[in-house]
This record gives sequence, C-alpha cells and structure tokens, in this order.
Amino acid sequence: MAPAKLSGFCKQGNDWLYNARLPSDITIIVDGVKFHLHKFPLMSKCGKIACMLEEMQSIHDRTFTTKLEEFPGGSDTFLFAAKFCYGIQVEFTARNIITVYCAADYLEMTDEYGEDNLLSKAESFFHKNVLHNWKDCVLALQSCESCMPRAEKLHILQKCLNAVSTMVCTDPSLFGWPMMMYGSLQSPGGSILWNGINTGAKIRSAESDWWFEDISYFSVGLFERLIKTMEARGIRSEYLAGAVMYYARKFLPGLGRWQSRPSSKARTVASFSLIPAAVDQRDLLENIEKLLPKKKGKSFCRFLLGLLCVASILGVNQTCLDSLERRIGMQLELASLDGLLIPSFSNSDTLYDTDCVERIIHHFLSSESGLTLFSPPSLDLLSSPSFEPLRKVARLIDNYLAEVASDVNLKPGKIRSLAEVLPDSSRTLHDGLYRALDIYFKAHPWLSDREKEVLCNIIDYGKLSIDACAHASQNKRLPLRVVLQVLFFEQLHLRAALAGCLNVLEAESAPTGQGIAPTEIAGNVTATGETSQRIVQRDGWVTIVRENQVLKVDMERMRSRVGELEDKVSKIKLEMKKVKKSRNSLSSPCIVAGKFGCKPLSKSSDSQTDVVGSTGPTPRPSFEQPHSSRHSGHRKSLSLFRDLTLGS
Repeated sequence: MAPAKLSGFCKQGNDWLYNARLPSDITIIVDGVKFHLHKFPLMSKCGKIACMLEEMQSIHDRTFTTKLEEFPGGSDTFLFAAKFCYGIQVEFTARNIITVYCAADYLEMTDEYGEDNLLSKAESFFHKNVLHNWKDCVLALQSCESCMPRAEKLHILQKCLNAVSTMVCTDPSLFGWPMMMYGSLQSPGGSILWNGINTGAKIRSAESDWWFEDISYFSVGLFERLIKTMEARGIRSEYLAGAVMYYARKFLPGLGRWQSRPSSKARTVASFSLIPAAVDQRDLLENIEKLLPKKKGKSFCRFLLGLLCVASILGVNQTCLDSLERRIGMQLELASLDGLLIPSFSNSDTLYDTDCVERIIHHFLSSESGLTLFSPPSLDLLSSPSFEPLRKVARLIDNYLAEVASDVNLKPGKIRSLAEVLPDSSRTLHDGLYRALDIYFKAHPWLSDREKEVLCNIIDYGKLSIDACAHASQNKRLPLRVVLQVLFFEQLHLRAALAGCLNVLEAESAPTGQGIAPTEIAGNVTATGETSQRIVQRDGWVTIVRENQVLKVDMERMRSRVGELEDKVSKIKLEMKKVKKSRNSLSSPCIVAGKFGCKPLSKSSDSQTDVVGSTGPTPRPSFEQPHSSRHSGHRKSLSLFRDLTLGS
C-alpha cells in the first residue's frame, strides 16, 4: 500500500511521517496516532516541546518519544500545528479556528518562539473574521466541543457567545449577514445577486425567530450557555422561550403532537453546513425545563403539557416533573382538553394519568388562592373578570371528566376527588358534572344504587339547567331517589322563573297615576329585573326567559278580554235594576186583577202578562239569583188568583 502524501506529510497506517532526507528523531503520540518528526522545527515554534526536550537532556543522544495528553482538537489539530512548524501553508477556517487557537496555547506557540507564531495568527483571525460574521461564529461554536475547558479558560468561548447574542438583537440584513438561504448571493447593499449580477430585489425583513434554526445545532451544554448569555444581555423572554421550544421539538420527536402548526421555516446558509449534535433526550429535557422562562400563553402551555407527557415517558427525575406540573398549574385556564389527556405510563390500570391532573389543579388553586375564599359566590363576584380563570378551569375539568369517564378501570373515588377538588363557587351550572356522571354510569353498569347516590352527591340539583333536569328525570341509569330530587328542584325552578316573569310584567304594566311614586315603581322594576337576571345567570333558564315574552303577549290579551267582560256585567246590572223598580210599582196580584175587571185569565193572557212583565232585558240567573226568586213568587200569586176566579 503506497503512503498517502499531503503537503510534505505522508501517512503510513496509523503513523504520520514528514518527507525529508533526514531520519525522524522525535516521536509524538496524540490520541494513539504517532507523528515521526524532527526536533529543531518543533523547538523553534513550540515552547512546550522545547522545555520537554531540555528537561530530558536527550537532544543529541537518541530518539525522543513523548505523549501529549488531552490535546485540544486531537490528532488533526496537531497535524495542523506541525505543518505550521515546518513552514507549510495552512488555512484558518471557522471550523478549526477555536481548536487551533487552543492547540497553539497548549503548545505555547507564542511570539517569544517566533515572530507571527501560530497563537498570534489564530487570535488575529478569530477577532477580525469570526466575531463579526454570524455564520462563522455559529460554526466556530459548534466545533469547540472537543476543547471546551481550554476555550473557556482563554475566554474565546464567552466572546463567541456574546457576539452571537449581540447579532441576535440586530437585524442581520443591516450588516449583510447570510440568512434565509440567500447568504453570499446578496450584494453589500442588501440586493439579491444572480450569477454575480445585481437584480435589485431586496431581501425581505428578518423575522424575530430567524436564528432559531442555526443555534439548534449546538449541543445541550453549549445551547444552555448561549440562552443564559442572551438572558443576561436582556433579550426578551418570548424570544428565548421560542428558541428553547424550537430546540426541544427538534430533538424530542414526541413533541410533534403538541406542536400548534407544522414549521415551514427555511434553513439558513449556516444550517446547511452544520451537523446536528448528538444529545441524550432525558438530559436534554431536564435542562430544557430549567431554561424555560416564566411566561403564560396558550401555545406555551400546550408545549409544557407536551414536555410533561414526554417526561413521563423518559422517566426524568421527580424535581423536573414537579416543576413542569407547577408551571402548567399556574396557567391551567389556558390549557386545552387534548393536552390534559396525558396517558398513564405507570403501573396504574387507568388509561390516563388522573393523579397528575389532580396535582396540576392543586397548583392552580394555590396560585389563585384569593378566589377560592368566596363561598357561596355573589353575583358581582361571578361576573368579575378575576373570576374568569376559575370558571374556565371548571369547564375544562368537567370536559376532562366526561372524557375519562368511559375508562372502565377508573375508580369512583378518583372521579369524585377530581370533581370535588374545585370549590363550589367555580361552577355556575352543574350540567358538565351531570354529563360526566351519566357517561361514567353508562360505562360502569355494575355500580350499585348506593354507589351511584354517593357520586351524585357532588351535583347541586339547584344548578342544573332545564334541559339537564328534563334529561335526568327520564334517565333510567340514575337511582330513584336522585330522580325524585331532580323533579323537586325542577318544579322549584319553574316556579321561580314564572314568578320572576310575572313580577316583571306587573312592574312594567303598573300605572304611574294611581298614587304610586315613580321611585317606588323604579325600585320594583329594578328588584324584579335583578331577580330575573339572577335566575338567568345563576340557573341558566334561558329558554324560560324567551317563553316569557310569549307569555306576556298572552296575558295582555287576557287583560283586554277580562275588561270587556266587566263592561258587559256592568250593563247587565243596570238593566236588572230597572226591571226591579218597575215590578215594585205593582202593589199586589188582587189589585192588578181588579183593574182588569176580575175576569179569569186565559192562557194567552197569561203568556201575554209574562211577556209584559219581562219587557226589559232578562237578567242572567248566574249573576242575580234573588231577582229570579221574586219573579217565581209573582207567578204563583197570579196562578192563585186565576184558580179563585174559576172557582166562583
């Protein structure tokens, strides 16, 4: 096998040799690779090797062999330094500058051992080229993993981190830094170049997250250092949170489910030449949790729930789990139902981790402790904006209970504890609890009536809507005692709703000119209005309130009809009074008969008398019973007079 030649150096197997007529008199071993070199070129540039040779005092005696432990950059970087010592032209790049810088410091290649030595050249290139270019700075940081301690000692690592932090705060288009796939295809003025020709088209303005992709190629430790440096320099927390979330989603594939939308971000030029770092997912997640800022938001809360689920899978330490649960609890009102459905990865038989959700609710109540002291709630408290988070969490937990209730392995005690963990003031309606229990009873038909009654005790039947009451009264899965209670409260609701509507109608229709003060009327209207409003807001009887409008119209029609009937009754009474006066003018039946010549009355005259006696309007028997009795007595007197005449 012929040796591979490279600028005066050739490699034989695992050894490097310099092509010279003189035999090698020094052998240096770096990471198991042997370099067969010469003493004088190395001694003229490297202070460390010169001191080693002086200590051994073996310059003219025999071949010297030494091993360089923990050499920065490994054998490749030592080959770079050896070529520099032999005067071979070398090239500084962003990928090798930090390792070469550290190697030159390790070998003490200062200007004391030669003008324009390797250390001064590396330092000059680093400050003039790397620190002022985004791409070179990012590449340099990624390549410093093998020499991190020495780079930290020389402060070049911190200088790179500071430079990156500064460039993140600045629009990269101002300095022509490559980004958004244009890179070197842009003129100094910022226009896009095509085959070296200025097209005049301007690159669109940079977005605030243009740097997320590039720094996502760093290792976990370097990424953590960068985020802390950015935080110290005052970069906004939402940008830092976005970078952390982007980094986590890249290396934790399980977070894809909790990603709000697929990323279509174009890769920058630097990203095409970067190699993704190899990370340990468990270590990554534990470090990511420490880097997350204290902020709130729907997307951020969704991300935290995803981290919690992945953390349960990876089995991170309990401290990390507790911190994630506490963060989620502080913004539980922003969580979504699918985010709370965390699968159970423990030895539990249940499908979902209900214990974790219960702990999150406790953290929420701890952060909102000021709201849980009001019980029972007043109307002003329920309508206050500060009470809104508690209402949202109550609706969320009710939906969560309805979702997990179909799990056949879920114990009755667990669903009861989840329902009772929130205070009574958090729910204005208990329809959600009733729905969850109905689903639970359907999935657990073997429960006894006693167990169902115990679970139903968490429901306040006075807070069920009319639809829920109607459904519960016909629900065969409920115990009979529960159904009776529902029917009782349903009747109370109907009475309260009807009474409130009647009070409103009476207040609206009350005349203002009958000695009633306007302030009193206004007070009644306000009181009844508040009553009806309280019914609507507290009990949810929306349909009854709508039906009240129809009822109001019907009652107005009824009032007008009753008025018409009263007028008719008055007229009838007046006519009956006239008839009474005309009949009282007749003294007796005998006088009436004498006036007519005491002749017997025939049937025709009898009927005629009846007609004459009833000349006025005949009163209705239902209204004037006394007048009817007098009329029958008068007829009996006429019959007696007729019998006497016939007898004579």
